[in-house]
Amino acid sequence: MGETPPRSADAGTGGSGVTTSHDRPAGASAQSAEYSATPSHRAPDGGGLGGGGALPRRRAFGAEQLFRVLTLAAGTMVLVIIVAIAIFLVSKAVPALQANHENFFTFKNWAPNEGEPRFGIAALAFGTVLSAVIALLLAVPVALGIALYLSHYAHRRIANTLGFLIDLLAAVPSVVFGLWGRDVFSGPVTDLSVWLNKYFSWIPLFGGEGPFGRAILLGALVLAIMVLPIVTSLSREVFMQTPTANEEAALALGATKWEMIRTSVLPYGRPGVVAAVMLGLGRALGETIALAMTLGATFAISFNLIQSGGNSIAANIANGFSESNDIGRGALIASGLVLFTITLVVNMTARVILNRRREFTEGAA
Repeated sequence: MGETPPRSADAGTGGSGVTTSHDRPAGASAQSAEYSATPSHRAPDGGGLGGGGALPRRRAFGAEQLFRVLTLAAGTMVLVIIVAIAIFLVSKAVPALQANHENFFTFKNWAPNEGEPRFGIAALAFGTVLSAVIALLLAVPVALGIALYLSHYAHRRIANTLGFLIDLLAAVPSVVFGLWGRDVFSGPVTDLSVWLNKYFSWIPLFGGEGPFGRAILLGALVLAIMVLPIVTSLSREVFMQTPTANEEAALALGATKWEMIRTSVLPYGRPGVVAAVMLGLGRALGETIALAMTLGATFAISFNLIQSGGNSIAANIANGFSESNDIGRGALIASGLVLFTITLVVNMTARVILNRRREFTEGAA
């Protein structure tokens, strides 16, 4: 069968002398010799038994900590500014509200400069919300259609050119839109109002006997044109971020291009579209000069869109601030506080919608 290989000289006759070296994994003898060379059984560089040196200490204050402090200070500063604006508006509005002889929230007329100040925000708030909502109803479908065309249908060169031209609308000053709406666009809108009144006067929105022209319809159309580039640009960017895998999966299952958009693109981009619409609503609510030049500056609550009239909080402030006394300026500041509150509520509502949508998306994932 062959000879038995000789044992090492220090192995003795077997037993513990043979098996002791096999009680630890390979290389353990070398490691024990290395650690026994140091009295504290630690590596010379101060490392632990894991073989590596100690982790380097983090610097007490580095670039990351500085950036964190700066961002925290910037976020806090925004909150401080909002609170400071609210405190300023309240402090300036309280004397005028105390001098008012009518209910500020339900009274329609605006006469704060008379001997007995009488003013209310009802008609102004109504006109502000009505014009903004109609502007969104007119602008959002067009903006979404343009965004889908630019992101999924148009050739890339055409999409880039049209997207650039649409973005240019956002750079046009509001006073230019106001002048254009008053001097150029009011003629076609007046003709449209007459036609609507002739054939659809049985609908309260298009009733009345004139005059037509500088009305809610004109102001809402101008606002819609101003809001259009904001909603279009944001929606286009959101639609272009749709994962390619989602689109290709829908097409692979036999969906048409529209079905793919309806089942993959629109659901994915819904939170971004909501944010774009809310941002456009905030722009429409706070618009001043364009509405001051296109509305009839009346104080009445009416759903009639074509008869001259209508007003908004921002437009009333722009038209009446220079001619107001102390009480009148305080009343205008009080109306600005109402507009500030409306805008804050709109933004908070948008944030709640986005958070709920995000939770739903994360839960589904």
